[in-house]
Amino acid sequence: MRNRRKPGWAAVIVLTCACAAQGVDMAWVTVGDAGNTPDTRYATPGYGGVSYTYNIGMYEVTNSQYAEFLNAVAGADPNGLYSDDMGTYAGITRSGSSGSYTYSVVAGWGNRPANYISWYDTLRFANWMHNGQPTGDQDISTTEDGAYDMSLGSRVVRKPDALVWLPSEDEWYKAAYYKGGSTSAGYWDYATQSDMPPYSEAPPGTDMVNGSANTGGAVGDLCNVGAYTAKPSDSAYGTFDQGGNAWEWNEADIYGDGTYRGLRGGYFGSAEMPLPPWGHLRASFRGNGDPATGQYSYGTGFRIAGVPEPTTLAFSILAGPLILCSRRRI
Repeated sequence: MRNRRKPGWAAVIVLTCACAAQGVDMAWVTVGDAGNTPDTRYATPGYGGVSYTYNIGMYEVTNSQYAEFLNAVAGADPNGLYSDDMGTYAGITRSGSSGSYTYSVVAGWGNRPANYISWYDTLRFANWMHNGQPTGDQDISTTEDGAYDMSLGSRVVRKPDALVWLPSEDEWYKAAYYKGGSTSAGYWDYATQSDMPPYSEAPPGTDMVNGSANTGGAVGDLCNVGAYTAKPSDSAYGTFDQGGNAWEWNEADIYGDGTYRGLRGGYFGSAEMPLPPWGHLRASFRGNGDPATGQYSYGTGFRIAGVPEPTTLAFSILAGPLILCSRRRI
């Protein structure tokens, strides 16, 4: 079990561009090279082959973004999108009573990854984004339909006309590890454009060869998304923190019955080794978790994907968040 700790209280300045008409601004990168070959080094038929161009979040979904979601749809919260552990350990607090709940972000935690997030929470967030970030009860117009029909329970799947969604395992894998530039470019082992583990250290990082990441316990807690800027410490497509910081859900149905869903990328406490199967950050490592109880895990978050250049949603780019995080003891 991972150690849980209360949020730090150091002030953080958040830099943003002019706000869109709706509450959540999402920074996107475009993943091209449509029709690329899959990575068959660690599995058959392999991972990472995607036949179309798509967008994926440059960063993990943050506490500030998730709190906007909660304030829009969780006045009563019948589906448990909020966990009390978020207030105790993870940076979002709740006040009021059912029907009039309001949510606030702990000072200094706005740009850290939202966590204590179940797999079903991620789909409801995607539905909300797909539907244009409406305000209201949790129903088919807000969280219960859109990209996913939540009435299907454990058998829920992405709809063909989804505008925003949780990445498939192939989409997540390609964004993290593919070298890019052609349809046969090959894959890195780590999401820092390297075949060796990124250096475990505090941001912004110093390793100009393999990159740096929030892993191995060097920091001991979650950091702001995009905090590691040395080398680059991003993927070939420009995503940050696909290795370390927080585990990230993907759509994978591990056993084909909906009982376990995919997790990739490791978290801030993952101890890395350069050879399989130990490295959680490595392309060879395929994690999984109970989709209903992920919100009880500190360090489990997500990022979202979407159609390229969406025209029906008010998306805009965030300026890079500051590279501050607090150092904590494990």
